[in-house]
Amino acid sequence: MTLLHRLTGAPPGMSPRALMLRVSAIGALLAGTAGAFAAAGGWLSPRALTPARIVDRFEQVNGPHPGFRRNHAKGLCVAGAFAGNGAGVALSKSGVFATGRVTPVEGRFALAGGQPYAADAGTTVRSLALRFRLPDREEWRTGMNALPVFPVRTPEAFYEQLLAAKPDPATGRPDPERMKAFFAAHPESAKAASLIKARTITAGFADSTFRSLNAFRFVAADGRATPVRWAFVPERPTVQETAAQAARTDKNNLFDDLIVQLRQGPLRWHLVVTIGRAGDAIADATLPWPADRESVDMGTLTLSDATPEEAGNCRDVNFDPLVLPDGITPSDDPLLSARSAAYARSFTRRAGEETSPSAVAATADRGDAL
Repeated sequence: MTLLHRLTGAPPGMSPRALMLRVSAIGALLAGTAGAFAAAGGWLSPRALTPARIVDRFEQVNGPHPGFRRNHAKGLCVAGAFAGNGAGVALSKSGVFATGRVTPVEGRFALAGGQPYAADAGTTVRSLALRFRLPDREEWRTGMNALPVFPVRTPEAFYEQLLAAKPDPATGRPDPERMKAFFAAHPESAKAASLIKARTITAGFADSTFRSLNAFRFVAADGRATPVRWAFVPERPTVQETAAQAARTDKNNLFDDLIVQLRQGPLRWHLVVTIGRAGDAIADATLPWPADRESVDMGTLTLSDATPEEAGNCRDVNFDPLVLPDGITPSDDPLLSARSAAYARSFTRRAGEETSPSAVAATADRGDAL
Protein backbone atom coordinates (compact mmCIF):
# COMPACT_ATOMS: atom_id res chain seq x y z
CA MET A 1 0.00 0.00 0.00
CA THR A 2 1.39 3.39 -0.98
CA LEU A 3 1.50 6.44 1.27
CA LEU A 4 -1.22 8.04 -0.86
CA HIS A 5 -3.45 5.01 -0.32
CA ARG A 6 -2.96 5.29 3.43
CA LEU A 7 -3.58 9.05 3.57
CA THR A 8 -6.80 8.88 1.57
CA GLY A 9 -8.10 5.66 3.08
CA ALA A 10 -8.25 4.03 -0.35
CA PRO A 11 -8.29 0.21 -0.60
CA PRO A 12 -5.00 -1.40 -1.77
CA GLY A 13 -6.40 -2.49 -5.13
CA MET A 14 -7.68 0.91 -6.25
CA SER A 15 -6.38 1.92 -9.69
CA PRO A 16 -4.22 5.04 -10.11
CA ARG A 17 -7.05 6.85 -11.97
CA ALA A 18 -9.60 6.06 -9.27
CA LEU A 19 -7.07 7.06 -6.62
CA MET A 20 -6.55 10.44 -8.23
CA LEU A 21 -10.31 10.99 -8.46
CA ARG A 22 -10.55 10.24 -4.73
CA VAL A 23 -7.74 12.70 -4.01
CA SER A 24 -9.48 15.35 -6.11
CA ALA A 25 -12.77 14.80 -4.28
CA ILE A 26 -11.12 15.09 -0.88
CA GLY A 27 -9.32 18.23 -2.02
CA ALA A 28 -12.58 19.76 -3.21
CA LEU A 29 -14.23 18.94 0.11
CA LEU A 30 -11.39 20.54 2.08
CA ALA A 31 -11.38 23.58 -0.17
CA GLY A 32 -15.13 23.94 0.22
CA THR A 33 -14.89 23.66 4.00
CA ALA A 34 -12.07 26.18 4.14
CA GLY A 35 -14.04 28.45 1.86
CA ALA A 36 -17.04 28.26 4.17
CA PHE A 37 -14.92 29.25 7.16
CA ALA A 38 -13.26 32.00 5.14
CA ALA A 39 -16.62 33.36 4.03
CA ALA A 40 -17.93 33.22 7.58
CA GLY A 41 -14.90 35.17 8.76
CA GLY A 42 -15.26 37.73 5.99
CA TRP A 43 -11.88 36.84 4.49
CA LEU A 44 -13.25 36.51 0.95
CA SER A 45 -15.29 39.72 1.16
CA PRO A 46 -13.40 42.35 3.16
CA ARG A 47 -16.32 44.80 2.93
CA ALA A 48 -18.82 42.34 4.44
CA LEU A 49 -20.04 42.87 7.98
CA THR A 50 -18.59 40.20 10.27
CA PRO A 51 -18.83 39.43 14.00
CA ALA A 52 -15.28 40.71 14.42
CA ARG A 53 -16.16 44.05 12.83
CA ILE A 54 -19.20 44.44 15.08
CA VAL A 55 -17.09 43.80 18.18
CA ASP A 56 -14.40 46.13 16.83
CA ARG A 57 -17.04 48.84 16.48
CA PHE A 58 -18.03 48.45 20.14
CA GLU A 59 -14.38 48.88 21.11
CA GLN A 60 -14.06 51.89 18.83
CA VAL A 61 -17.06 53.57 20.45
CA ASN A 62 -16.47 52.60 24.10
CA GLY A 63 -12.70 52.28 24.29
CA PRO A 64 -10.75 49.20 25.43
CA HIS A 65 -11.94 47.41 28.58
CA PRO A 66 -10.13 44.06 28.63
CA GLY A 67 -11.90 41.17 30.30
CA PHE A 68 -15.37 42.70 30.04
CA ARG A 69 -18.26 42.12 27.67
CA ARG A 70 -18.15 44.50 24.74
CA ASN A 71 -21.79 45.41 25.35
CA HIS A 72 -23.77 45.32 28.61
CA ALA A 73 -20.39 45.48 30.30
CA LYS A 74 -21.65 46.54 33.73
CA GLY A 75 -23.63 43.81 35.46
CA LEU A 76 -24.54 41.75 38.50
CA CYS A 77 -25.06 37.98 38.72
CA VAL A 78 -28.34 36.61 40.08
CA ALA A 79 -29.73 33.14 40.72
CA GLY A 80 -33.10 31.54 41.29
CA ALA A 81 -35.61 29.25 39.61
CA PHE A 82 -38.47 29.16 37.11
CA ALA A 83 -41.70 27.33 37.91
CA GLY A 84 -43.88 26.36 34.95
CA ASN A 85 -47.64 26.44 35.44
CA GLY A 86 -48.65 24.17 32.56
CA ALA A 87 -50.23 26.90 30.45
CA GLY A 88 -47.45 26.68 27.89
CA VAL A 89 -47.69 22.94 27.23
CA ALA A 90 -50.17 23.42 24.38
CA LEU A 91 -47.73 25.71 22.57
CA SER A 92 -44.33 24.15 23.29
CA LYS A 93 -43.16 20.63 24.03
CA SER A 94 -40.29 21.97 26.15
CA GLY A 95 -40.44 20.53 29.65
CA VAL A 96 -39.62 23.92 31.16
CA PHE A 97 -43.32 24.84 30.84
CA ALA A 98 -44.74 21.68 32.44
CA THR A 99 -46.97 22.02 35.49
CA GLY A 100 -44.88 21.97 38.64
CA ARG A 101 -41.55 21.81 36.80
CA VAL A 102 -38.96 23.89 38.67
CA THR A 103 -35.91 24.76 36.59
CA PRO A 104 -32.73 26.24 38.12
CA VAL A 105 -31.85 29.61 36.63
CA GLU A 106 -28.79 31.80 36.70
CA GLY A 107 -28.73 35.22 35.17
CA ARG A 108 -27.37 38.70 34.93
CA PHE A 109 -28.83 42.17 35.25
CA ALA A 110 -26.88 44.72 33.24
CA LEU A 111 -26.87 48.13 31.62
CA ALA A 112 -26.35 48.58 27.89
CA GLY A 113 -23.04 49.98 26.72
CA GLY A 114 -19.46 48.88 26.74
CA GLN A 115 -18.15 50.86 29.73
CA PRO A 116 -18.10 48.69 32.87
CA TYR A 117 -17.52 51.56 35.30
CA ALA A 118 -20.04 54.06 33.91
CA ALA A 119 -22.44 55.63 36.37
CA ASP A 120 -25.95 54.20 36.48
CA ALA A 121 -28.50 56.31 34.65
CA GLY A 122 -32.21 55.76 34.42
CA THR A 123 -32.25 56.33 30.67
CA THR A 124 -29.61 53.66 30.03
CA VAL A 125 -31.24 50.52 28.67
CA ARG A 126 -31.56 47.79 31.32
CA SER A 127 -31.19 44.14 30.44
CA LEU A 128 -31.82 40.72 31.95
CA ALA A 129 -30.08 37.61 30.64
CA LEU A 130 -31.09 34.16 31.83
CA ARG A 131 -29.75 30.61 31.58
CA PHE A 132 -32.25 27.82 32.29
CA ARG A 133 -30.66 24.46 33.15
CA LEU A 134 -33.05 21.75 31.97
CA PRO A 135 -32.69 17.98 32.45
CA ASP A 136 -30.44 15.98 30.09
CA ARG A 137 -28.07 18.96 29.79
CA GLU A 138 -30.51 20.98 27.73
CA GLU A 139 -30.34 24.74 28.16
CA TRP A 140 -32.37 27.79 27.28
CA ARG A 141 -30.51 31.09 27.17
CA THR A 142 -32.16 34.40 26.54
CA GLY A 143 -31.05 38.02 26.62
CA MET A 144 -33.80 40.63 27.03
CA ASN A 145 -34.06 44.40 27.22
CA ALA A 146 -36.41 46.78 29.01
CA LEU A 147 -37.55 48.31 25.72
CA PRO A 148 -40.83 48.19 23.76
CA VAL A 149 -39.03 47.50 20.45
CA PHE A 150 -35.47 47.12 19.16
CA PRO A 151 -33.98 50.29 17.64
CA VAL A 152 -32.78 48.69 14.37
CA ARG A 153 -33.99 46.05 11.93
CA THR A 154 -30.74 44.59 10.56
CA PRO A 155 -27.16 43.92 11.70
CA GLU A 156 -25.91 46.47 9.20
CA ALA A 157 -28.14 49.16 10.66
CA PHE A 158 -26.97 48.23 14.16
CA TYR A 159 -23.36 48.63 13.06
CA GLU A 160 -24.10 52.07 11.61
CA GLN A 161 -26.09 53.16 14.66
CA LEU A 162 -23.24 52.37 17.03
CA LEU A 163 -21.03 54.95 15.36
CA ALA A 164 -23.81 57.46 14.76
CA ALA A 165 -24.73 57.42 18.46
CA LYS A 166 -21.16 57.69 19.74
CA PRO A 167 -21.05 60.58 22.23
CA ASP A 168 -19.18 63.67 21.18
CA PRO A 169 -16.33 64.21 23.73
CA ALA A 170 -17.16 67.92 23.88
CA THR A 171 -20.85 67.49 24.76
CA GLY A 172 -21.15 63.93 26.03
CA ARG A 173 -24.04 63.44 23.59
CA PRO A 174 -24.33 62.05 20.05
CA ASP A 175 -23.77 64.46 17.21
CA PRO A 176 -27.28 65.59 16.08
CA GLU A 177 -26.28 65.73 12.42
CA ARG A 178 -24.93 62.17 12.47
CA MET A 179 -28.14 60.92 14.11
CA LYS A 180 -30.25 62.87 11.64
CA ALA A 181 -28.42 61.25 8.73
CA PHE A 182 -28.79 57.81 10.30
CA PHE A 183 -32.55 58.20 10.78
CA ALA A 184 -32.93 59.52 7.24
CA ALA A 185 -31.27 56.35 5.96
CA HIS A 186 -33.29 54.15 8.35
CA PRO A 187 -36.82 55.52 8.80
CA GLU A 188 -37.87 52.34 10.62
CA SER A 189 -35.33 53.22 13.32
CA ALA A 190 -36.74 56.73 13.60
CA LYS A 191 -40.19 55.26 14.34
CA ALA A 192 -38.70 52.79 16.83
CA ALA A 193 -36.79 55.60 18.55
CA SER A 194 -40.06 57.47 19.11
CA LEU A 195 -41.58 54.43 20.83
CA ILE A 196 -38.46 53.94 22.94
CA LYS A 197 -38.34 57.59 23.97
CA ALA A 198 -42.00 57.43 25.06
CA ARG A 199 -41.51 54.41 27.33
CA THR A 200 -41.99 54.68 31.07
CA ILE A 201 -38.67 54.60 32.89
CA THR A 202 -39.30 52.71 36.10
CA ALA A 203 -37.61 53.10 39.47
CA GLY A 204 -35.19 50.23 38.94
CA PHE A 205 -34.53 46.68 37.79
CA ALA A 206 -37.10 45.11 40.12
CA ASP A 207 -40.11 46.78 38.48
CA SER A 208 -38.85 46.65 34.88
CA THR A 209 -40.37 44.45 32.19
CA PHE A 210 -37.76 42.65 30.10
CA ARG A 211 -38.72 41.66 26.53
CA SER A 212 -37.21 39.27 24.01
CA LEU A 213 -37.92 41.85 21.24
CA ASN A 214 -36.96 39.28 18.60
CA ALA A 215 -39.59 36.73 17.65
CA PHE A 216 -39.16 32.99 18.09
CA ARG A 217 -41.32 29.95 17.38
CA PHE A 218 -42.76 27.57 19.95
CA VAL A 219 -43.12 24.04 18.63
CA ALA A 220 -45.83 21.83 20.13
CA ALA A 221 -45.70 18.06 20.57
CA ASP A 222 -47.74 17.64 17.36
CA GLY A 223 -45.22 19.73 15.39
CA ARG A 224 -47.36 22.85 15.19
CA ALA A 225 -45.19 26.01 15.20
CA THR A 226 -46.43 29.30 16.67
CA PRO A 227 -44.65 32.67 16.37
CA VAL A 228 -44.12 34.25 19.78
CA ARG A 229 -42.43 37.06 21.61
CA TRP A 230 -41.98 36.89 25.36
CA ALA A 231 -41.56 39.20 28.30
CA PHE A 232 -40.76 38.82 31.97
CA VAL A 233 -43.28 41.05 33.72
CA PRO A 234 -42.58 42.00 37.36
CA GLU A 235 -44.95 41.18 40.20
CA ARG A 236 -43.74 44.33 41.93
CA PRO A 237 -45.92 47.31 40.95
CA THR A 238 -44.36 49.57 38.36
CA VAL A 239 -43.24 52.90 39.79
CA GLN A 240 -42.02 55.67 37.52
CA GLU A 241 -38.56 56.97 38.34
CA THR A 242 -38.75 60.20 40.34
CA ALA A 243 -36.69 63.32 39.76
CA ALA A 244 -34.87 62.67 43.05
CA GLN A 245 -33.92 59.17 41.94
CA ALA A 246 -32.73 60.43 38.58
CA ALA A 247 -30.55 63.03 40.29
CA ARG A 248 -28.72 60.61 42.61
CA THR A 249 -24.96 60.74 42.33
CA ASP A 250 -24.16 57.22 43.55
CA LYS A 251 -22.54 55.57 40.53
CA ASN A 252 -24.14 52.20 41.32
CA ASN A 253 -27.53 53.30 42.57
CA LEU A 254 -29.64 50.98 40.39
CA PHE A 255 -27.58 47.92 41.28
CA ASP A 256 -27.39 48.88 44.95
CA ASP A 257 -31.19 49.16 45.07
CA LEU A 258 -31.52 45.72 43.53
CA ILE A 259 -29.15 44.16 46.06
CA VAL A 260 -31.06 45.68 48.97
CA GLN A 261 -34.38 44.51 47.52
CA LEU A 262 -33.13 40.95 47.10
CA ARG A 263 -31.92 40.94 50.71
CA GLN A 264 -35.43 41.83 51.81
CA GLY A 265 -36.93 38.90 49.92
CA PRO A 266 -37.14 37.18 46.52
CA LEU A 267 -38.20 39.15 43.45
CA ARG A 268 -40.60 37.61 40.93
CA TRP A 269 -41.47 38.05 37.27
CA HIS A 270 -44.11 36.24 35.19
CA LEU A 271 -43.18 34.83 31.80
CA VAL A 272 -45.85 36.29 29.52
CA VAL A 273 -45.76 34.97 25.97
CA THR A 274 -47.50 36.93 23.20
CA ILE A 275 -48.82 34.89 20.26
CA GLY A 276 -48.31 36.32 16.80
CA ARG A 277 -50.76 36.13 13.92
CA ALA A 278 -50.42 36.10 10.15
CA GLY A 279 -49.12 39.47 9.01
CA ASP A 280 -47.32 40.30 12.25
CA ALA A 281 -43.67 41.38 11.96
CA ILE A 282 -41.80 38.15 12.66
CA ALA A 283 -38.46 39.26 11.20
CA ASP A 284 -38.52 42.96 12.14
CA ALA A 285 -37.90 43.77 15.81
CA THR A 286 -38.50 47.50 15.29
CA LEU A 287 -42.23 46.89 14.87
CA PRO A 288 -44.50 46.19 17.85
CA TRP A 289 -47.25 43.61 17.56
CA PRO A 290 -50.84 44.87 17.93
CA ALA A 291 -51.98 45.25 21.52
CA ASP A 292 -54.89 42.85 21.04
CA ARG A 293 -52.68 39.80 20.49
CA GLU A 294 -53.33 36.89 22.85
CA SER A 295 -50.90 36.58 25.77
CA VAL A 296 -50.33 33.56 28.00
CA ASP A 297 -48.74 33.55 31.47
CA MET A 298 -46.56 30.43 31.43
CA GLY A 299 -44.90 30.53 34.84
CA THR A 300 -42.97 32.47 37.43
CA LEU A 301 -39.31 33.42 37.64
CA THR A 302 -38.08 33.85 41.22
CA LEU A 303 -34.71 35.47 41.83
CA SER A 304 -33.36 35.25 45.36
CA ASP A 305 -29.62 35.81 45.29
CA ALA A 306 -27.14 38.32 43.89
CA THR A 307 -23.36 38.02 43.62
CA PRO A 308 -20.69 40.16 41.97
CA GLU A 309 -19.25 38.90 38.73
CA GLU A 310 -16.24 36.67 39.23
CA ALA A 311 -14.63 33.59 37.73
CA GLY A 312 -17.00 30.68 37.40
CA ASN A 313 -20.33 32.49 37.66
CA CYS A 314 -22.38 34.52 35.17
CA ARG A 315 -19.31 36.49 34.12
CA ASP A 316 -18.20 33.49 32.08
CA VAL A 317 -21.59 32.67 30.52
CA ASN A 318 -22.27 33.53 26.90
CA PHE A 319 -26.01 34.30 26.89
CA ASP A 320 -26.36 33.23 23.25
CA PRO A 321 -30.02 33.69 22.17
CA LEU A 322 -29.78 30.68 19.86
CA VAL A 323 -29.09 28.22 22.69
CA LEU A 324 -32.63 26.85 22.77
CA PRO A 325 -34.30 23.72 24.15
CA ASP A 326 -36.34 21.30 22.09
CA GLY A 327 -39.69 23.06 21.65
CA ILE A 328 -38.31 26.55 20.89
CA THR A 329 -36.78 27.54 17.54
CA PRO A 330 -35.54 30.87 16.15
CA SER A 331 -37.52 32.99 13.72
CA ASP A 332 -36.11 34.43 10.51
CA ASP A 333 -35.14 37.68 12.25
CA PRO A 334 -31.59 38.45 10.95
CA LEU A 335 -30.63 40.00 14.28
CA LEU A 336 -30.71 36.62 16.03
CA SER A 337 -27.84 35.04 14.10
CA ALA A 338 -25.90 38.32 14.23
CA ARG A 339 -26.32 38.54 18.01
CA SER A 340 -25.24 34.93 18.41
CA ALA A 341 -22.11 35.40 16.32
CA ALA A 342 -21.13 38.70 17.93
CA TYR A 343 -21.65 37.30 21.45
CA ALA A 344 -19.36 34.40 20.61
CA ARG A 345 -16.66 36.75 19.30
CA SER A 346 -16.92 38.96 22.39
CA PHE A 347 -16.74 35.90 24.65
CA THR A 348 -13.64 34.60 22.87
CA ARG A 349 -11.84 37.92 23.18
CA ARG A 350 -12.52 38.49 26.86
CA ALA A 351 -11.75 34.87 27.72
CA GLY A 352 -8.14 35.48 26.74
CA GLU A 353 -7.77 38.75 28.65
CA GLU A 354 -6.92 39.70 32.21
CA THR A 355 -10.07 40.55 34.15
CA SER A 356 -10.50 43.53 36.44
CA PRO A 357 -12.90 43.46 39.40
CA SER A 358 -16.54 44.17 38.68
CA ALA A 359 -17.76 47.72 39.30
CA VAL A 360 -20.73 46.22 41.17
CA ALA A 361 -20.13 44.52 44.52
CA ALA A 362 -23.00 42.77 46.31
CA THR A 363 -22.24 44.63 49.54
CA ALA A 364 -24.74 47.48 49.33
CA ASP A 365 -25.90 48.75 52.69
CA ARG A 366 -28.19 51.66 52.01
CA GLY A 367 -31.12 52.71 54.05
CA ASP A 368 -32.38 54.97 51.26
CA ALA A 369 -32.29 52.33 48.55
CA LEU A 370 -36.05 52.01 48.39
